[in-house]
Amino acid sequence: MNQRSITLIALLVAASMPAAAKVCKVQAYGAKPDGTTKNTKAIQAAIDDCAKSGGGIVKLSGGVFLSGPIVLKSNTTLDLDKDTTLLGSPDHTDYPAKTEFRAPGTQSLVSATNAQNIAITGSGTIDGNGESWWVEARATHNAGVVGAVKFRPRLVVFDHCKHVRIEGVTIQNSPSWQVVPYYTDDTVIRNVRILAPQHSPNTDAIDPFSSSNMIIDHVYADVGDDNIAIKSGIINSPGPDEPSKNITITDCEFMHGHGLSIGSEIAGGANNIHAERIHFKGTDQGIRIKANRDRGNQVYNISFKDITMEDVKTSILISEYYPKVLPEGEVAPAPITRLTPFFHDITIENISSVKSGTAGVIVGLPEAPVKNVVLKNINITAEKGMTIAYANVTGSNVHVIAASGQAMTVAPSAKVDIK
Repeated sequence: MNQRSITLIALLVAASMPAAAKVCKVQAYGAKPDGTTKNTKAIQAAIDDCAKSGGGIVKLSGGVFLSGPIVLKSNTTLDLDKDTTLLGSPDHTDYPAKTEFRAPGTQSLVSATNAQNIAITGSGTIDGNGESWWVEARATHNAGVVGAVKFRPRLVVFDHCKHVRIEGVTIQNSPSWQVVPYYTDDTVIRNVRILAPQHSPNTDAIDPFSSSNMIIDHVYADVGDDNIAIKSGIINSPGPDEPSKNITITDCEFMHGHGLSIGSEIAGGANNIHAERIHFKGTDQGIRIKANRDRGNQVYNISFKDITMEDVKTSILISEYYPKVLPEGEVAPAPITRLTPFFHDITIENISSVKSGTAGVIVGLPEAPVKNVVLKNINITAEKGMTIAYANVTGSNVHVIAASGQAMTVAPSAKVDIK
């Protein structure tokens, strides 16, 4: 091989190797990590500069960066060093009104729209500074209902994005929902802590909304609402709505919160949702699938496996009467519409729950019974037992010990075959 050939090969190899990612330290753009200077423009300038260069790392380090909403761009990573915080501005006027999720909303602290190859990494913290928003929400009727009022900011929103990663950081104190992938594909959320006070309103940890191909792994969530709520379409949605699908949740720990939920806003449906090796402690519910006649669709191919719970109010809750759990009195069938919930093909196995308030509820609608629920290796100790109605349930090795009442109450509308 002659020298010219060697040189040509070397040039081709060099051209195929990725260039070192540009690092944009926000202090170089005028940001001050003193907790009082508003750094919105400086941080955004760093993001924009990285994006113009084809992508790179926007670096926050050295203190507390107060900021209003910032927007991530394709091929950029927001990286927060240890002991570094991106803190949401307490000034509500910094958060502009916008249409979000097809409803009146407010811009989130961190967002990306129609972007790809984006990440939030590091050992630092994104803090939504939500206390003043919570006070306002507690005084507002239907403050937690999307579409009922102008919704307060979420904290981190990915809107119609692809190839998203969140890793290592702590995300906390959102004004409302904390991490929301919306119509987003290929997302990994791993080794993340998501925190909010126990009674902070609507501070769901992770809400995949009409999103697909997602891994949620080693997440610690201690929040005021759903630890995870998989959604797809708002209440009374006119459609069309895409389902949330192909979501795997593994090796997570959920403390205060309302459990691992599918719903309640599920007008686009959900399928291929699988959760394994989850520990609940002190949550209101453990496993929960919820909807009603005004927000449902097909929910199927769902599995929960190797789940442990302690001090959970309701271990297993599958109900088509949300926000109620059980209907009041006799329920007449209603006409089937595009929003009728149909829950089917759900497997729940290897469950151990102690000191539960209620072992479980599996209750469908007369016109849409819950079908093909399989229970395997279930051990629940609770104050009250399990209620099943308008449902088809089979299983084996199911042990429910109730301190009062029957261990399992099966309504005439249910078909139960547990060996």
